[in-house]
Amino acid sequence: MSKNLRGLSSRKGLTESLFRGITEAASCNTGSRDQLVSGLSEKYLVGKSSVLSAGSFYDFLKSDHSGKKVFMCNGTACMTSGKQKKLKKALLCKFGGEEIGTVSCLGHCYSGNAFMINHNICCFDDLDTPGPLTIQSIKREEGFFVGTNAENPVLIPEIPDLAGYYGLLNEYSDDFRRALSEIELSGLRGRGGAGFPLHMKLRTSANTLSEEKFVICNADEGDPGAYSDKWLLEKRPHSILFGMIVTGLIIGANKGVIYIRGEYPESVKAINAAIKEFEKQKLDLKDQSGKEFIFTFHLFEGAGAYICGEETSLINSIEGLRPEVRSRPPFPATYGLFGKPTILCNVETFANLWYILNAGGAKYSEAGTEKSKGTKLVSLDGTFHNPGIYEVKMGTPLSEVLYQMGGGTKYPVKAFQIGGPLGGIVPAAVTMELNLDFESFVNAGFLLGHAGIVSIPQDFSMMTFLIHLFEFVLYFQCCHSDPPMRRGKNLYWIEILHFVQDDNYYLAVLD
Repeated sequence: MSKNLRGLSSRKGLTESLFRGITEAASCNTGSRDQLVSGLSEKYLVGKSSVLSAGSFYDFLKSDHSGKKVFMCNGTACMTSGKQKKLKKALLCKFGGEEIGTVSCLGHCYSGNAFMINHNICCFDDLDTPGPLTIQSIKREEGFFVGTNAENPVLIPEIPDLAGYYGLLNEYSDDFRRALSEIELSGLRGRGGAGFPLHMKLRTSANTLSEEKFVICNADEGDPGAYSDKWLLEKRPHSILFGMIVTGLIIGANKGVIYIRGEYPESVKAINAAIKEFEKQKLDLKDQSGKEFIFTFHLFEGAGAYICGEETSLINSIEGLRPEVRSRPPFPATYGLFGKPTILCNVETFANLWYILNAGGAKYSEAGTEKSKGTKLVSLDGTFHNPGIYEVKMGTPLSEVLYQMGGGTKYPVKAFQIGGPLGGIVPAAVTMELNLDFESFVNAGFLLGHAGIVSIPQDFSMMTFLIHLFEFVLYFQCCHSDPPMRRGKNLYWIEILHFVQDDNYYLAVLD
């Protein structure tokens, strides 16, 4: 069934996207929605049930989302900051309780008091200031640090000259297989969490025959505590566009999709502006056969679905299908978007490619360890004296990142959640034994993932934290499964956690 729907959706391509039609239909009132659903059904030759099924999946399109005027961040970093009660009290001065909703993470993990209003992200100047909320008391906050311990930073340097920046592509125009060789020499592994060697994906897709191929940037950064992709999207957007273009030249794709989570409206604006700036460059590029090469970008804004951070779910979402995980094989490199060869990487992975092609793969591989090359962006939450984004050499002791670069924590912390809700909870004492690289974390039974770091205060109930994680993860599994799961082993674990009161037992329960 999915294969048939995928084929029907592909008839209109990316310009007339079924996904955009579905989100528009689902967000309308009942009368308009019925007309739009019927129109989509006829236009794409798919059943009304398929359109409604896909539209009912996303949080932003659910009935309980409508009527909300402001959305508080409910991510783990904000939850542990202790600011949520004060934030809600301030918001209640202006909005009714039924007008206040929540979202899983707004990428302001360094502030702990973020909320979204009118599709803009804001923070309070001072939550302790008495009186009602006024527009003047709201601001966009950027109170975080950006730093590195790398002698030759890859990701954080500013881009002074766009013409020269994109001009690097011409140096490889005679044979883009040289670019692939440099990427292989660099040892770059995917920065989305899995750490798969990028050159292997590129070579597989390049060697797969197809008249049409795609490049997708996974900017659905959904792990609470991680905001490094958000920073790149807003502060270094051209590094992402460059990485997608060179990927397209290597594999033979001239269409790129950037899928940005709906909770990042500022990132959507920044990428839209960067695409317009790129188009003004009017690059004169040739593909492998010597024909004119024009790369087009298509921007998709998500509608609230954590599962879209998984690559095949994200592809299904773009196609207008329910964003559920596909069985693999086949893998996206040979059978991806609309059934065509597709390279899908996260934001940070693409952002590395300019440096690799400019300085050379060997230069890039000098930093890091034998198996974890280069640098990694780390996000530190507001518990640290120096919260922010840090570009860290792979292999750096984790203690150096936390206690030197981050300046240590403002109050006692008993553990750190690293790698998002599906990652691990690292006791504070264990941080002294870990290095920031894939192997160190895996060997110790943890997951580096996106390298978002959330602090768990000494006086914060571990049971409350764990229940929050279970509810966060299982919400998507229970509500988005087909049919919805109402009972079973996973909900049973939540019930067990509710009965356990002593923090000393939390690890034993999970074992």
